[in-house]
Amino acid sequence: MTATLALPVPDLTDAGLAAVTAALAATAEEYDRSGAVPVAGIEAVHRAGLLTATVAQRYGGPGLGPDAAVRILLALGEGDPSVALLVANTLNTHLGQAAAGHWPDEVYAELLRHDGPGLVNAIRAEPELGAPARGGLPKTRAIRGPQGWVLNGHKAYATGGTALAYHVVWAVTDDDRVGHFLVRGDAPGISWIDTWDHLGLRASNTHDVVYTDTPAEAFVEIPRGADGVYRDPAAVAGPASFGHPALYVGVARAARAAFVRYARERVPAALGRPIAETERIQSVAGEIDAQVAQAEALLAAATTHVPEQLSLLKIQIARSAIAAVQTAVGALGNPGLTRNLPFERHLRDVLCVRVHPPQEDTALLAAGRRLLLNP
Repeated sequence: MTATLALPVPDLTDAGLAAVTAALAATAEEYDRSGAVPVAGIEAVHRAGLLTATVAQRYGGPGLGPDAAVRILLALGEGDPSVALLVANTLNTHLGQAAAGHWPDEVYAELLRHDGPGLVNAIRAEPELGAPARGGLPKTRAIRGPQGWVLNGHKAYATGGTALAYHVVWAVTDDDRVGHFLVRGDAPGISWIDTWDHLGLRASNTHDVVYTDTPAEAFVEIPRGADGVYRDPAAVAGPASFGHPALYVGVARAARAAFVRYARERVPAALGRPIAETERIQSVAGEIDAQVAQAEALLAAATTHVPEQLSLLKIQIARSAIAAVQTAVGALGNPGLTRNLPFERHLRDVLCVRVHPPQEDTALLAAGRRLLLNP
């Protein structure tokens, strides 16, 4: 595909990213409480050119890679992780297209010409099946008719909801092939069920969606293995798998900054000075900083690490991000859990890192088997 667009080159300087972080943070609490699509945050990311940062140069994009995506998502996660999750899914789509070119040129061009933020997400989970990375095939079926592919099925956890420009729907064809169908967000036969009532990432609009005779633009087949068995690509982490953990490290950064502000401003009457001047709070701040530093170091190392251990790195990043926020909350008592301060929101959000595949138990089991059973 010859580039017909000149997409913006985003400002990835510290100052440029900090400005977007601040814009998202300004509305994060409001959207967390309402659960509405975080329009203001999405628009801020779109204006900054970050949504298309990983579009390949051959399509007219900046051609930035996984390292840049991690930097972007660290900043967005620090501002509003619900927005960051929507962006992570979109950046991953563009990274995949840059690497393999699975989307037909005309369909991908339509996405890039989308009027406004062109959000994309892979719609994969189902109410009965659960997480695809744990095995099994979807019940969602695609039939090829005179006018092209038509989808029928019920999907769960469709992050982005009505804000999506394209759905990448995991389904089985009538001749038992497995793959993803590219579906316009405004295609007929799409209906939403408002099921998202979650602990964290409340503005991510991760509702159920039903496809009823919904037309698809194209089919991207996922080949079965040489043994004829289908294995889900998301079951194992790869070099481009660290956008999702990055956004939660951003949440840990936000909790660290909130802890510093609170400690400097809090002056108990019995103490007569800010709690930041006490050794106990200084030690807690040091522990939070250590956990954030560890997570950031692991993120930086991920692209150069051996492939077999990438899933383990994701686990350790998640553990460090959660530990940083839990340390802040645990040290503050009631203020850490009250809703007029940001700590409880950061804690709710960071815990969602555990749901992204590969999940902890499966990654540890695979690593243990590799160590113990392989010669």
